[in-house]
Amino acid sequence: MRMICAIWALFFGCFAVAQSELETFPIFPACDRIDNNAALEQCFYRELYKNLCQAYDQTAMDSTSSKATLRFEVSREGKFEPIIFDAPTAALKESLYEAFSKLEPITPAVYNGNPTFMQFIVNVQLPMKENGSFYIINQNEDLTANAGQDDGSDIAFAKANNNYNSITSNNYDGQELKSNATIPFSYQRYHRYEAAMNKVGNNAHTAVKPYTFNYVNQYFDLEEERNSLLTDSDTWLGRKFWNEHFFEVAGEDYWFVIDPGVDLQLGKDTGEDVNTFNNTRLVALNGGVGKQITFGATIQESQGRFAQYFNREITQRAPDGGNPGIVPGRGIAEDGGENIYDYPVATGYVNYKPSKYFDLQIGHGQHFIGDGYRSLVLSDNSQPFPYVKVNAKFWKIDYTVLYTSLRDVRPEVTADDSFRTKYMTHHYLSWNATKRLTLGFFESVLWQDDNGRGFDFNYINPLIFYQTVELETGSRGGNALLGITGKYKISDRVTAYGQLVLDEFASSSVISGDGSYQNKSAYQLGVKYQNAFSVPNLMLQAEYNRVRPYTYSHNTIVLNYGNSNQALAHPWGASFYEAILIGRYTKDRWYGIAKAIIGERGFDILSNGDNAYYGGNIYRTEDDRIADNGNALAQGNNAPFSYAELEAGYLINPASNLKVYGQFIYRNISPEIDNAVVQDATTTWFNFGIRTDISNWGFDR
Repeated sequence: MRMICAIWALFFGCFAVAQSELETFPIFPACDRIDNNAALEQCFYRELYKNLCQAYDQTAMDSTSSKATLRFEVSREGKFEPIIFDAPTAALKESLYEAFSKLEPITPAVYNGNPTFMQFIVNVQLPMKENGSFYIINQNEDLTANAGQDDGSDIAFAKANNNYNSITSNNYDGQELKSNATIPFSYQRYHRYEAAMNKVGNNAHTAVKPYTFNYVNQYFDLEEERNSLLTDSDTWLGRKFWNEHFFEVAGEDYWFVIDPGVDLQLGKDTGEDVNTFNNTRLVALNGGVGKQITFGATIQESQGRFAQYFNREITQRAPDGGNPGIVPGRGIAEDGGENIYDYPVATGYVNYKPSKYFDLQIGHGQHFIGDGYRSLVLSDNSQPFPYVKVNAKFWKIDYTVLYTSLRDVRPEVTADDSFRTKYMTHHYLSWNATKRLTLGFFESVLWQDDNGRGFDFNYINPLIFYQTVELETGSRGGNALLGITGKYKISDRVTAYGQLVLDEFASSSVISGDGSYQNKSAYQLGVKYQNAFSVPNLMLQAEYNRVRPYTYSHNTIVLNYGNSNQALAHPWGASFYEAILIGRYTKDRWYGIAKAIIGERGFDILSNGDNAYYGGNIYRTEDDRIADNGNALAQGNNAPFSYAELEAGYLINPASNLKVYGQFIYRNISPEIDNAVVQDATTTWFNFGIRTDISNWGFDR
């Protein structure tokens, strides 16, 4: 045991438990003549209480007695460094932090003749008294001293022990914020992290989302943010509603938190005179076992009726089997009557981290790759899907591999009353080439489960070049996508970013400009201005996306870049351009969002006998294309598009991300020809609600 403690102390310092002749406690001036460790320990706690009592603002506490738990360390320089304090109110915490800041440095702990740091956990009764004392929490306390006593049973029961009481489950102190659990991807939540992660000189990689708490915590102080948002509450129910997870459990080598949640919306589509609502009840879980395993899950049960344009989006994606539609980003909906859609959603993951460089995750969820509002590579537009994810971070490299299972649910491809299965493997390599420039390289390949092929092990190699394998398995055996992403930090506040996607690329057609259907490409350009005009937490963003006709489609229609009748990249599919302006502002728990989008989209005509494929719908086969050459952006049924959105809200609970908000949406689309897919419509939609913000809603479609 001493050898283990010695090795631990050599690398990590000491925890305030059993002492040996090799180590001594920190020394206050009043204790410097003591040479006995036991007496020195008593003197340390006595002097600490005395000094803290003198520095503590007793006016922060009324006559009501309460208890606080203090976890802190004395550094190698002898400074008192708070780690985390737990008290009934934010005012008490603030006073304790302030009192600790007034403590003068002392002689640090010594191990083997060298200064080291030492950590402590104590309970203190408030208000503090002149001759009071701490309750010292010693993690090595013997809680099973009476275990295994002879109770008269036979010899087979000699090993029996009473270890139930040794299990401690009251030590939650924000372990989630320091763990490898994932942070649910929400634009409003993530924009603050990226402001810190995009500072010049950071080695952060920001494209692959969702992030983990531990990764963000290297660049953005999550604990400090959480503490800054705490509100005073004297009751258990008040703390759970305003500040904490509803259920928090932790022990020496485990922790988990559980939150009930909602997404309750009430609104009005005034243009179509539709009363809208959404009623989601959910439970969210995050946890960890040991240092290497984390896990999380959400279960949602929902019913909703939306603005009429969004309802049409749902029904146009109706799957085989009789269900009325698919809610974009959520999943297949059952008929709830009166244009109401009943849609359940379940996500979950288990993450294993065998070393500081690698993560292995298996789950069912969504992913996003890119630094923009949209992604032309992989976005959260599609409903959750099963995946295995491998990630490696080392040097200036972040390398991610995704193995996924997707579905094509259209009636025309259903076989034996079962949805058609297809698979995708995706590689993404991010390289911080300089302290300002990040380059990303990606490739994806999709293939269908035909001829009993199943998951093709040709694609399991995480380092292989997929284009070669695609050629070996036949041109119709897979659909490969290649591209590059980039980010340049112009300053600590301004970041430019972009993406280039090549589905197919005919260089001769690009040079000649003949509009070949084989020139299937897309690009994105954008810029973010963080803390704009020196206003803290104001983010301004401008973005331009352009996708050529037939991009993401394939001559084998199952091999399109989609999942369950939803695009895996941009929600508009292909053959469009759009310009986006976004502003986000956060002040304490208040926030505001303003968004504007203009663009042009190209739909199929689908009238007067014209059923040709003009390149916008990625679920059609390019064999039905309108022409080999002369293809132009937004061709066919051209539809100018405009969209505006305003949202303001208040964050009720920063732990669960529960917020209340009001929202206004204006949308206009004006196709040349109304058909079954697109109609001339102007929407004015008002929305109010309370929501646990754990995923994005894509109403700008």
